[in-house]
This record gives sequence, C-alpha cells and structure tokens, in this order.
Amino acid sequence: QSLSICLLPLLLSPALGACPQPADLKDADGNKLCARLYEDSSPYYDDCCGGKYLDVQGGEDVPYIKLGWNDRISSLVVAPRCELTVWSMKPKDGTTRKFTSGAYPRLQEIKKGLFGTWDDSISSYYCKCT
Repeated sequence: QSLSICLLPLLLSPALGACPQPADLKDADGNKLCARLYEDSSPYYDDCCGGKYLDVQGGEDVPYIKLGWNDRISSLVVAPRCELTVWSMKPKDGTTRKFTSGAYPRLQEIKKGLFGTWDDSISSYYCKCT
C-alpha cells in the first residue's frame, strides 16, 4: 500500500521527456505560442516531442490542418493559460478533445473513444489563450 502512495505523484504529473516546458514555448522570433504539435513520439519519454513540429499561435482556428500534417501528430505541448481543442476529422468534426496547459509526450496513451487513441488522429484544431 505504501508503494502506491509513493507512485501517486508520478501518475498525476506526466513525464515531460524531451518535450519543452509549457512556459518555454516560443517561436523563432521569441513570441509566445499557444501550442506546439510534434510528429514523433516514442516508447521512451526522452525521445518524445521529436521530429518536425508545427507552431500554433493563440487564436489560431484551423478546420483543415496543413498539408502533410493530417493524422501525423504524436506529441504536443500547450502553453500556460492556453487550451488546444482538437478534432479527429476535418472540418472540425468527429471526436473532439481539449488539452489544457502541459506536455503530452505520448498521445497513444490518451484515449479517444472506446478503442482508439489520439496518436496520429488530429485533423483540425483551435487554440486560445487568456
């Protein structure tokens, strides 16, 4: 029983792995981002948030994700005071989920419906910050 109590903080705060801290999300010009979407994930947290990435600005509303990104996102990070809403189909249709501030290094661990996960399942998104 004491082992489960020790593990509880680990279960409540997911490992960041190679993902940036949410507060550190900035574009090449140093402007704050709403989120960053990554094409790669890994069974090893240290190798997550890899490969190509797509920067998302606050207020960005994308019913049709950029060419080459449909159903390709495997990791993501959402900045503080921001919320990323995603859809499994275009244009903003199908299953939906809201990601609040934090790092999500392995979308295959996040359930989408009864049998699916959010790995390689994002086709539309909207990101807002307060």
